[in-house]
Amino acid sequence: MTKRTAAKHKIDRRMGENIWGRPKSPVNRREYGPGQHGQRRKAKLSDFGIQLRAKQKLKGYYGDLTEKQFRRIFAEAERIRGDTGEKLVGLLESRLDALIYRAKFVPTIFAARQFINHGHIRVNGRKVNIASYRLNEGDTVEVREKSKQIPLVLEAIALAERDVPEYVSVDHSKMSATFVRIPSVSDVPFPVIMEPNLVVEFYAKN
Repeated sequence: MTKRTAAKHKIDRRMGENIWGRPKSPVNRREYGPGQHGQRRKAKLSDFGIQLRAKQKLKGYYGDLTEKQFRRIFAEAERIRGDTGEKLVGLLESRLDALIYRAKFVPTIFAARQFINHGHIRVNGRKVNIASYRLNEGDTVEVREKSKQIPLVLEAIALAERDVPEYVSVDHSKMSATFVRIPSVSDVPFPVIMEPNLVVEFYAKN
């Protein structure tokens, strides 16, 4: 098992949910947490525990961001006028790695990060190798010519387990995608219920 696969499975089992909706998630076979005491972890969570779980789930979904990275994005969401939870998800979906995943150029958010780091992506015609790069509405992202026949990309495009959301316009024949607009929480095709409002409550108290 690769390191990235192990990480995905560990996060799923820790959350007790198949947060990416993947057919091979261990949660599809057993819903309890990892370790020899995993089956005992059924105690009712406190309000703090519920809020912490919501934060861990959202942070994990976007590639298990570090607390420093996630806290910085949250702080930016707080500065924007409007619902902080909505703005938080909008900023997360504006990341380049999130768009590469949404466009189905790669099978996982972890693969998206590696794909970008290895220089396979261009934004508005320029090479970008930073996964956290912030996209603006109307930005066009494309797989560079030499990378279009990589098996990982061809396999991801053929995956039937998820659809491309409406806020991303994709042309798989050209392997290009446009970030049409910043989505609201209801627009994002999360396989499980995400509660960014609880994340806001968590940081308000901690």
